[in-house]
Amino acid sequence: MTDPIYNDPDFVQFYDIENQDGRADFDYCVGLARDGGSVLDLGCGTGQLAAEMAQGRNVTGVDPASAMLDIARRRTGGDKVDWVVADARTVRLGRRFDLVLLTGHVFQVFLTDEDQRAVLRTIAEHLGPGGRFVFDTRNPAVEAWLEWTPRRSERMVEHPSLGTVRAWYDADWDAASAVVTYSTFYEIPGGRPILGAESKIAFPKREDLAGMLDDAGLLVEQWLGDWQGEPYADTSPEIIPIGRLR
Repeated sequence: MTDPIYNDPDFVQFYDIENQDGRADFDYCVGLARDGGSVLDLGCGTGQLAAEMAQGRNVTGVDPASAMLDIARRRTGGDKVDWVVADARTVRLGRRFDLVLLTGHVFQVFLTDEDQRAVLRTIAEHLGPGGRFVFDTRNPAVEAWLEWTPRRSERMVEHPSLGTVRAWYDADWDAASAVVTYSTFYEIPGGRPILGAESKIAFPKREDLAGMLDDAGLLVEQWLGDWQGEPYADTSPEIIPIGRLR
């Protein structure tokens, strides 16, 4: 993954600021980990959740973006986490965990059927007996990308050193590949050039995920539609499978 919004420090500095609202996924995952002693956080990003879960647990955070892990190591509790620079498709740690998670819509950065299957195999390879997995992906039926237009997505971001930064998205949906190409923009005060980066994310359907999970040897015990614990429905904003090894 070489996406600038995860690898370029100019963009990474905005990541935590843009993702500080809402903790439903954190709370849910902490609840899942309550009875387990070990956690593998795949695609851990800047390590907010991994560091929080490390109190009293053995936590490993994996991410391919060293710029994100640089922040993770410096955060409170970061010294208690084993941080690994690696790709969720190929990493093999030689260990099994009580909980394997892949949150923050990380699953969607894997654009092809082959890559998505590889990530699910990684989950299966690291689940211990009785261990559980959870991940989330946006429900394509809701068409969230329709809100990612410059007008609808424009917002003001308060940066601690740069001041008030104007931010917005622009997006294009490709129905054939079920992939959205979107651009992220930051206009920093003082006449600096506008920061812009293009990204791609996939929107797999629930039925396709079900087949891939089964092929990976994973049994889904629950399909949730949001992090408040509501069961999945066709109109749910999220697709969240929770389960174990079959």
